Amino acid sequence: MSANKRITIDPITRLEGHGKIEIFLNDEGDVANTYFQVPELRGFEQFCVGRLAEDMPVITNRICGVCPEAHHMASVKALDMLFAVEPPSAAKKIRELLYMAFYVTDHTTHFYALGGPDFIVGPDAPPSERNILGVIKKVGLDIGKQVIDCRARNHYVIKMLGGRGIHPAAGQPGGWSKPVTEEERKEIEQIAKDNIDFALFSLKAFDDIVLKNSNYLDLVTSDIYLHKTYYMGTVDEKNRVNFYDGMIRVVDPEGKEFVKYHPSEYYQHIAEHVESWTYLKYPYLKKVGWKGFVDGIDSGVYAASPLSRLNVSDSMATPLAQEHFEKMYETFGSKKINGRYQPIHHRLATHWARLIELLYAAEHMLELATDPEITSPEVRKIPEGIKGIGIGSVEAPRGTLTHHYESDERGVLTKVNMIVGTTNNYAPMTMSIKRAAEKLIQKGKIVEEGILNRIEMAFRLYDPCLSCATHSLPGKMPMIVNIRNQDGEVIRTFKRD
Repeated sequence: MSANKRITIDPITRLEGHGKIEIFLNDEGDVANTYFQVPELRGFEQFCVGRLAEDMPVITNRICGVCPEAHHMASVKALDMLFAVEPPSAAKKIRELLYMAFYVTDHTTHFYALGGPDFIVGPDAPPSERNILGVIKKVGLDIGKQVIDCRARNHYVIKMLGGRGIHPAAGQPGGWSKPVTEEERKEIEQIAKDNIDFALFSLKAFDDIVLKNSNYLDLVTSDIYLHKTYYMGTVDEKNRVNFYDGMIRVVDPEGKEFVKYHPSEYYQHIAEHVESWTYLKYPYLKKVGWKGFVDGIDSGVYAASPLSRLNVSDSMATPLAQEHFEKMYETFGSKKINGRYQPIHHRLATHWARLIELLYAAEHMLELATDPEITSPEVRKIPEGIKGIGIGSVEAPRGTLTHHYESDERGVLTKVNMIVGTTNNYAPMTMSIKRAAEKLIQKGKIVEEGILNRIEMAFRLYDPCLSCATHSLPGKMPMIVNIRNQDGEVIRTFKRD
């Protein structure tokens, strides 16, 4: 094995956005270091400065075509605060109803199209088969149709409530742009019931395919994908999982509550570390400090993922999700301390946690669709003033999402900051990739494609959305522009390093 040998995985696959992994080996053929690089830059935080604050819900939902609903919700909540207006109760419930439909379709996408192929088709299957078509070939066309139907009916709800199937436009400071009719409510109620059946079916599939397969169960519970970090998530007044509203709770690696704070206080608790080799920033717990890419109670690294949300919560808010919540923690041998399970640190359990959240979203969607207030015509309170600062937060499928706006007296933005779900998990992803590489590549062991895919599984479990996560400027984005003549010959080149 030659010194300083480099293994590059570029592009990495089955994620939103672009990234690559660099693995450097030492003279003995062991992993010396790894880099998870994100080479794209989008700059939303800077080019939104100078725009009207009220435009942000329809600007920031263009950050991503996969999770625009999350940015739309965080943005309108930030505007509620910035314009000092409290939306009517019915408006909050309509927002949350749309958000539950979004969660169902988003988590479905990851399980069946992005993360699921590693288990359903197999981590060592040819790359050409580890995709949604391979999944359909494995499980059958009828199940493939169920997956497509699930996504279609929930995007129908998003379009019905939000005005568009993607990039919703109905959120307004102080509420929502239109009420829900009784006919729409009845349709959504039936869709929510179908979603519950689909979520239970998906959990059964996970049980049959993963938990009853000793090789997969050994992989999920092995130390290849294990890190003991802090965890973050939003909880309601009873410390249960909540995607739309509540307090941010952080627990330490032992499961003890480290801090619980209102989302508007995030900057008192979260700081961001920068490395020169990537455009993403690394958030960490300010009171613990940045100690590098290490886990443990003395490191400020935290995770904010589906598994993290369950780790910080005492329970789920819906009955069927609670049953599966208890089953997962008991399967991993987690004990209850002060009424709450100790955290699960095996990161591949995130796939299971994601399906439990899918079931919770479906159940809560039914609760909201049958709430008598959901058809109230009182859906907006018109703002009458400008506070000048607004911070909104929701749980995006990939982690806690925060929008922070500041404006002048006219409502023109003077500062924009976003901490995106994926950004929270950048340090854990970096650490997970290195740990998986160290465990799987040792002393001359032949690096086969299946091993490289197992290393990719270390980031894929977090369901990263890198196009959402890269917003920081100022900086320099390397760029080469070639001008060619009609024969394709380069006649002039502009270059920025």
